[in-house]
Amino acid sequence: MSDSERSFLFLVGSSRADGNTETLARRAAEQLPPTTDRRWLRLGDLARPLFEDRRHEGEGPRPATSSGLAERLLEATLAATDIVVVSPLDWYSVSTATKLYLDLWSGWMRVPGLDFLERMRGKTLWSVTVHGGQDPATAAPLVGTLRHTADYAGMRWGGALLGYGSGPGDVLRDTAALGRAKAFFS
Repeated sequence: MSDSERSFLFLVGSSRADGNTETLARRAAEQLPPTTDRRWLRLGDLARPLFEDRRHEGEGPRPATSSGLAERLLEATLAATDIVVVSPLDWYSVSTATKLYLDLWSGWMRVPGLDFLERMRGKTLWSVTVHGGQDPATAAPLVGTLRHTADYAGMRWGGALLGYGSGPGDVLRDTAALGRAKAFFS
């Protein structure tokens, strides 16, 4: 697949606009060829219905496709060849907004005729995160969550770009992470 055929969906799960994680992701995205399609969605700005799993209550799951927002997220997810989860480390895992997005997958997998998992197969899932601790191993649960998600969906795992930053703009002083960002998507 050529770079002009790739379509990157950046799902920003931060509760703060232009935070460290988004800054690092944008630095990595700058390195993509100009012909590569890029779409950015800020999950915190998009109110999502919670996934209700009612399989064991006789009603079946409620696939979250009835709201315009869920439809927009579904369309963007299926249209992308590469999905980049841009989530700060939040209690050792993905942010709440990111988790709510991933919960939508549970409903989409059960929509008759959608074939969600089949359509996700072969796409690439990436992770960009910034943590505030001194030990990058604290991000292992976040990375594991996303890597297992990719495996489950038959997706390729693109990898995780980790950076350090606690206060606003701190990641710009993490020269090692900025260096890794230059080659992250290549």
